[in-house]
Amino acid sequence: MITLNWDGNFGRSESFLKRLLKLDIRDILDKYGQKGVEQLRAYTPKDSGNTADAWGYQVEMGHNHYTVHFTNDNFNKGVPIAIILQYGHATRNGGYVQGIDYINPALQSVFEEMANEAWKEVTKV
Repeated sequence: MITLNWDGNFGRSESFLKRLLKLDIRDILDKYGQKGVEQLRAYTPKDSGNTADAWGYQVEMGHNHYTVHFTNDNFNKGVPIAIILQYGHATRNGGYVQGIDYINPALQSVFEEMANEAWKEVTKV
């Protein structure tokens, strides 16, 4: 036979969960959205500078999640220039221009810092 005795309450757990319901990390996401835009501008290969200057971000709040979208509004004949810089593209004469991985290095430290700050906010006592 197994006997289990329990003494105490879930006050701390309930308090933590109630605080999570009120938690709004939009300010943190805005801060790192702006920082991400700065990094993307700095890392974007520059010819005319139009692509570097076209970075932006949006923070969306869903039912159970937040999302940060980085955007770039520089298009040439419907082609997103930021994407072809990242992944490469074919040329008119049958050649190919190799892409440059600049987006991932630009955002890696931003994502790490954002995750750390959001985690600290969530786990604050």
